Amino acid sequence: MNLKYNTVIFDLDGTILNTLDDLAASVNFALEKCGYPLRTTDEVRQFVGNGIGKLMERSAPEGTGSEELAKYHEIFTAHYKVHCADKTCPYDGIAELINKLRSLGCRTAVVSNKADYAVKSLCEDYFPGMLDMAVGERDGIRRKPCPDSVNEVMESIGADRANTLYVGDSDVDVETAKNAGVDCAAVTWGFRSREFLIEHGAETIAETVEELYKIIVG
Repeated sequence: MNLKYNTVIFDLDGTILNTLDDLAASVNFALEKCGYPLRTTDEVRQFVGNGIGKLMERSAPEGTGSEELAKYHEIFTAHYKVHCADKTCPYDGIAELINKLRSLGCRTAVVSNKADYAVKSLCEDYFPGMLDMAVGERDGIRRKPCPDSVNEVMESIGADRANTLYVGDSDVDVETAKNAGVDCAAVTWGFRSREFLIEHGAETIAETVEELYKIIVG
């Protein structure tokens, strides 16, 4: 079977894994430890997408100093390392989709702004042997929407831009694909609405995993 895209690179949070409850729990654990007001799950939903550093800045009280932010970040990280998979689970049909794509000869990978330790751990737990590569935020590598990690993965697994699709659920992902020179499919089951995605330049949108599959195979 000839696929329209022979390489699919996925975002993680809000795209293939529903990580929101665990992120919110660790945010509120760290906020409480620091004596800060807690956040709702929907607030945390709006804060994610640009890495843990930005999540810390956005969820902490306005005007929080750099030393306090560093302490908050440290508490969050220690808690999330232990509890990142308490409630996290793949979205319905995602594992089946990836397995089906791989059976058709498609390369699959993950590029996320989530901390690299969490990306690798979660992908090994939920998608064992189903990804050619999975990378997250690391020191010295610019995070999305810079194309650095997407380019790194494509070079490592032998992908070419014309036949690569980047799949994500946010404006950051739409911009990342544009900066990497690859096509993008935005999904609506994650952390941003269809309307938001359209407002931020998404042109190809999948409402369901079945729709995403049809986009990939063409």
